[in-house]
Amino acid sequence: MDPIIEIEGLSKDYETGFWKKKTVRALDGLSLTVSPGQIFGFLGGNGAGKTTTIKILMGLLFPTAGSAKILGRDISDVSMHREIGYCPENPYFYDYLSAMELMTYFAGLFGIPASEQKDRSSELLRQVGLAEKDWNRQLRKFSKGMLQRVGLAQSLVNAPKVVFLDEPMSGLDPMGRREIRELIAGLRESGTTVFMSTHILSDVEALCDEVAILRSGRLAATGNLHDLLARGGERQPFEIVAAGVDAERLQEFAKASGSFVRQKANGIGLEVPSEVEIDAGIKVIRENGGRLLSVQPVKQSLEELFAAEVEKS
Repeated sequence: MDPIIEIEGLSKDYETGFWKKKTVRALDGLSLTVSPGQIFGFLGGNGAGKTTTIKILMGLLFPTAGSAKILGRDISDVSMHREIGYCPENPYFYDYLSAMELMTYFAGLFGIPASEQKDRSSELLRQVGLAEKDWNRQLRKFSKGMLQRVGLAQSLVNAPKVVFLDEPMSGLDPMGRREIRELIAGLRESGTTVFMSTHILSDVEALCDEVAILRSGRLAATGNLHDLLARGGERQPFEIVAAGVDAERLQEFAKASGSFVRQKANGIGLEVPSEVEIDAGIKVIRENGGRLLSVQPVKQSLEELFAAEVEKS
């Protein structure tokens, strides 16, 4: 299956200083691909180059070097924009339009027949969780979270094949984040590809199939989220959780096998270094009167992975 987004050697330099004699490299040789129908998380610290990348893909900035394609077409192909959606981190719209007026305006830009514009707009405003009583209020009276919802709705008005979301949860309360997570998950189910930049790592873990982590404009890590979070490759450690057994009775086995015993809220956790030691660990637990609760691979959290990659020199 051909990638839906292809980025090759993308770089961006900004001129700085009073005479603009110095340049700062915001993006440095970025290359990555995104497969169709997945949610792709684009991560990095402040100033890592995430928004710069998205703006280049949207044609709002021009790259210093490199190239990119969306839907198999170069990003300079304006007609391609009819099939994509974009919600910036801080959407800004004309203050004196209402949410409904804004939505029907964008629907008209995309060639949606006038007879269908209001129904399409109502459907999307409802999906993003904007209360119907606010549909005809002027946007200047909206909170940041409400504007974020409208921005998400307008990014979907043309039923895009790919949607780019820059910090889509910004300004939303916990219930709002939950609603938008469900909306984004629904986009994947309908076959829409989502390219999402966010600082909220719990949302990435809940939603994303693959991720890329930027560090100082360069690609630090990319791949399947499950594989990136797995520890140890072939020597994947596992944690056996049991109840009703004294931790001291497992220490001898732990020392001999290179395992670790730790107290947990629901019992004892025995971390064995690989799958090979699982059966022996379960046997020891049962011989000492323990009751098996779970066996699962030990993974680092996305926060740990993110911190490790961002802090590297």
